[in-house]
Amino acid sequence: MSCKRKTQTDRTVSKRHKTEKNSTDLCFPQDTCRLNVCLKDQTDLADLSSLGNENQDTDPHHFTSDQSKVQSDEVEGPLIGDHETQESEGGEADLHKYLVGCEKNPGHSQFIPVETFTLKHLPEGVQDSDLYEYIKAIADLTVRVDVRRISPDRPKFWPKTTQPYPFSKMIVRRNLRTGSGSVWDVNKFQDGVRQDGVYGGTDYTKCWCRKCEGSNSPSNVWWEFHVATATHVVFDDIEANHTSLRLFYDRDDSPVVSVDKVSVRYVNIEEDLCWLNCVTCDKTLGNKLMGMDKHFVKVWKEVCNKYFDSRSEHKLTFIVSHPHGCSKQVSVGQWKDRLKVGDSRSKLTYTTCTCPGSSGAHVHCLGYDDWTWSDLVHSGSFKSGLNYSGVGLFM
Repeated sequence: MSCKRKTQTDRTVSKRHKTEKNSTDLCFPQDTCRLNVCLKDQTDLADLSSLGNENQDTDPHHFTSDQSKVQSDEVEGPLIGDHETQESEGGEADLHKYLVGCEKNPGHSQFIPVETFTLKHLPEGVQDSDLYEYIKAIADLTVRVDVRRISPDRPKFWPKTTQPYPFSKMIVRRNLRTGSGSVWDVNKFQDGVRQDGVYGGTDYTKCWCRKCEGSNSPSNVWWEFHVATATHVVFDDIEANHTSLRLFYDRDDSPVVSVDKVSVRYVNIEEDLCWLNCVTCDKTLGNKLMGMDKHFVKVWKEVCNKYFDSRSEHKLTFIVSHPHGCSKQVSVGQWKDRLKVGDSRSKLTYTTCTCPGSSGAHVHCLGYDDWTWSDLVHSGSFKSGLNYSGVGLFM
């Protein structure tokens, strides 16, 4: 099995698979969403309440044996529960308060700070240095997404349902909302020409970051990159114009590195997928991101090939996100249910821990050929304890 990652920036909406009409005909209300789907093994839901209780004396972040019991099923009907964007009336200053007061995962024992993540936090059988390096590479490219505007164009309901769409009734409010996202496809430009040997260019010749926008001498060298997140985190260009990204937020005292000029490249409400186009002319930042992206591609190819044959055995799923808008965390679990959408796209449920602030984080399933790896993002959570993704490739 060979894995190919598409790094061209010319993927268009017309070439993407759309969700089929019947994929949103049914909806499960939030107050009855203890996973009202066609599960064959409902008894597994009881196991979720005990996740994180084992092995606490030796390591509070240990991958629990309960998770290894999870089975996979194909299910029918849309998966709509509670979104996991963190809203903060007090802005940045109040985020730690939400972390401490979290009711979903008190103590956050199943989240591992990225700086202390080690091989022992992986389940037996996959405590592999290549996989560890791959998770760290994804962590390097994970960003916090900060949004301070709600678009008046947000719909009242999720498509073809009566489920309220996130923040549709809060148009006037400008509270800080945080989610997570993943950087991919970093490119350097000079005078509008790509500098990586791949043919391509732009119809503009100067940097378009906020600093250059108001400058009489904008830079002729800049870096552009994409960030994948959820549509309910950044809905359109109105919101993107009030969005910033915090990068390399690995610990509480990490220096603040941010990008504050983004636009929407692609958005799909049903898939809950948004691609942002971002820019910087900061040479240090641009080169650092390019190096991280190249390293990611290298380790990704190795891991994808290595675990293809055993993927159905492990069902390993991991997420790197910014719970409650705070520093970067790794969580490890397993995918459980698969909802097919169209011929080749799917939504998943999984035990991998998430919290408010995790919306938009990349959901990685070990061994699956996700060459458009940024497509599968975290979308929400059920009251049962299971979490679910947006729509993406799962092949």
